[in-house]
Amino acid sequence: KQWYQRRVRGIYDGVDLLPVLRGEAPQIDRAIWYYRGNELFAARVGRYKAHYWTWSHEHYEFCPGQRVTNLTTPHQVNRTLSPLVVDLENDPGEKYLLSGGARKKALKLIQPWVDKHRATLEPGEPSLNYCDNMVKNWAPPGCEEIDYCLPIPKKSNIHLCPWDH
Repeated sequence: KQWYQRRVRGIYDGVDLLPVLRGEAPQIDRAIWYYRGNELFAARVGRYKAHYWTWSHEHYEFCPGQRVTNLTTPHQVNRTLSPLVVDLENDPGEKYLLSGGARKKALKLIQPWVDKHRATLEPGEPSLNYCDNMVKNWAPPGCEEIDYCLPIPKKSNIHLCPWDH
């Protein structure tokens, strides 16, 4: 039953969703954090997700039709003073940014969670800090059509990830 949990300093990192999925318990009311390295990139509370940083990839046009103005960016953009917000219930693909009153309503829900999280967070050692170019998808279907198939490395090279922040 606890195969999905990882023990960290005596505290379990994970939540058993089975009772919720079976209808035996109410939906879990908590935020979901999206980190890149030690930086909080986005936070989701309920149906809303706020992006505090944006950065897709230097080749973010790799997936034609997936570009969202201001949200998919080839370089890091700090949006902590004016987060980008999407409504995942109506827009699970995150294609349309909220504005005006809808954006303000969503941020009024999300921001207290983010403020409390930042105030009480105790940074730990990230468990996903290691990279290996062998596990990347170097030649996904369709790469030939856009002339962007990367060479497949000949051997594994596990190393600390070079986070830019």
